[in-house]
Amino acid sequence: MTPAPASTDDPKRVAEFEARIARGETIEPKDWMPEKYRRQLIRMMSQHAHSEVVGMLPEGNWITRAPSLRRKMSLMAKVQDEAGHGLYIYCGTETLGVDRHDLVLQLLSGTAKYSSIFNYPTLTWADIGAVGWLVDGAAIVNQTMLAKASYGPYARAMVRICKEENFHKRQGYEIMATLAAGTPEQHAMAQDALNRWWWPSLMMFGPHDADSPNSGELSRWGIKRKSNDELRQRFVNLTVGQAKAINLTIPDPGMTFDEDTKNWIFSEIDWDEFWRVVKGDGPCNRERLAARRKAHDDGAWVRAAAEAYAEKQARASSAA
Repeated sequence: MTPAPASTDDPKRVAEFEARIARGETIEPKDWMPEKYRRQLIRMMSQHAHSEVVGMLPEGNWITRAPSLRRKMSLMAKVQDEAGHGLYIYCGTETLGVDRHDLVLQLLSGTAKYSSIFNYPTLTWADIGAVGWLVDGAAIVNQTMLAKASYGPYARAMVRICKEENFHKRQGYEIMATLAAGTPEQHAMAQDALNRWWWPSLMMFGPHDADSPNSGELSRWGIKRKSNDELRQRFVNLTVGQAKAINLTIPDPGMTFDEDTKNWIFSEIDWDEFWRVVKGDGPCNRERLAARRKAHDDGAWVRAAAEAYAEKQARASSAA
């Protein structure tokens, strides 16, 4: 995405806009907004949509290998949901005056980011459980706050998406609980998946707010209601008890419980790994983009057919 131009917004209108934000009002597409607010929303919403679409790949890989027809059907439904979430958010982003095609090209060219979590491989069936439990669980914590965002179309999208993500989390947790209560080999598989997905799940919330170039503006404009660190702490507090309930161990020997704050204090995240994956050097970065590019190229005939049909309909309407 090109660098943001210097703001030429009328300071008086900016002040009025920020007063609306302070009063908790919802901003709608036809309302005036500062250019930087619009650009921050486009960046954040498009990255969210890209994440939903790329997020189909690690799980879609397991549809044909799921251990039963029931598991195949539920996983297929989940992957379909993720596609719908991406399309839903792309539609919301278009209310800000951008073209979906341009956003997709930014993803395919590597100039737009998506969540780093989807650059990790799903090695076993237990990974599908871990993704549903941890990744979708982390998404719910984050998206519940986004459902209160100041921009109306984004907030309303999150209400619907969070309801579906709750089913995804339950599905993943059920898989992990079933494996954890199974044979010693199945329990070991579940624990191994938790070990590998725990830290990348914590990275999903982004860097410490002091290290984030966007958190300040996002908070000031009511797009984000909680900081990265606050959301990460909430996720940890919720997940520790869930792991204990199915006899799995959080892979952090240094974790302790603070009686005063009632928070689980966890070890420092490997931020070098986080930034390495974000910048394109993760286990599956190249594979994920290659898959999306192939899907885009393979679907060219569908787009061409849709455009031809639209043109035919337009000519018929004008002739009538």
